[in-house]
Amino acid sequence: MSWMIVSDSSCDIRTLAPCADGVNFATVPLKIRVGAREFVDNMALDTGAMMDAMHNYNGASTTACPSPEEWAEQFLKADQVLAITISSALSGSYNSAMVAKDMIEEAHPEKKIFVLDSLSTAGEMAIAIWKANELIGRGLSFEELTRQWAAWYEDRKILFSLANFDNLVKNGRMNKLVGFMAGVMNMRAVGCGNEEGKLEMLHKCRGETRMLALLLEELDHRGYNGEGPVVISHCQNEKAAHTLKGGIEKKWPGAPVTILPCGGLTSFYAETGGLIMAF
Repeated sequence: MSWMIVSDSSCDIRTLAPCADGVNFATVPLKIRVGAREFVDNMALDTGAMMDAMHNYNGASTTACPSPEEWAEQFLKADQVLAITISSALSGSYNSAMVAKDMIEEAHPEKKIFVLDSLSTAGEMAIAIWKANELIGRGLSFEELTRQWAAWYEDRKILFSLANFDNLVKNGRMNKLVGFMAGVMNMRAVGCGNEEGKLEMLHKCRGETRMLALLLEELDHRGYNGEGPVVISHCQNEKAAHTLKGGIEKKWPGAPVTILPCGGLTSFYAETGGLIMAF
């Protein structure tokens, strides 16, 4: 029986290696619209050019989720499919994938498809993809695998920090003057993803050093013990990501930490200088 693991592009990974026997991996792209321009979040995307376009555009930029047809194209490639999407509180990607699932199962009742709403994004989805690949390698039945995968995922956690508030201002989520003053005062925001898949702000601080310290404090406060994987996604801020990685490894020697550059969709949310930490 062939397997396909499919994610939308907000997972920040584009390849999966090594794959368990019989497993293929694919992503379906979200799109970022900046004025009349559309940026497709795939391996060919120049994220820096997209961010420059967003900063130079006076209006609000928007995103668009993959179509059901794009999901269905990937679902047709295997007998058994595990799919994961960005939080349904942030995008219509989950609903689109569910429409595709219904379409394919009606036409091909022999196929088995499971769609997981990550209630998150970025590294949290990457960790889930790695776990799915591991579970497939154990030779579990589809039903047992999906049960274990969903149960394991309930312990997900994600933190983020913002260093730029331009997108929030342009989308009307922050007052222009407040956004301007936040930039002048070198302000940072630290937040988390809640159980409903929405973003919550936890702290405001000045400067990157304090921001990184708060992320470490929150990591400890939320029960991380150094055993599970940590994924740090960064939007054009690799230096801070490595500093945070070093802090984690100092406090929890041997902790498995992976650093990823943000893709297009996660760059849209994190903005320049932002970090997203999943564990």
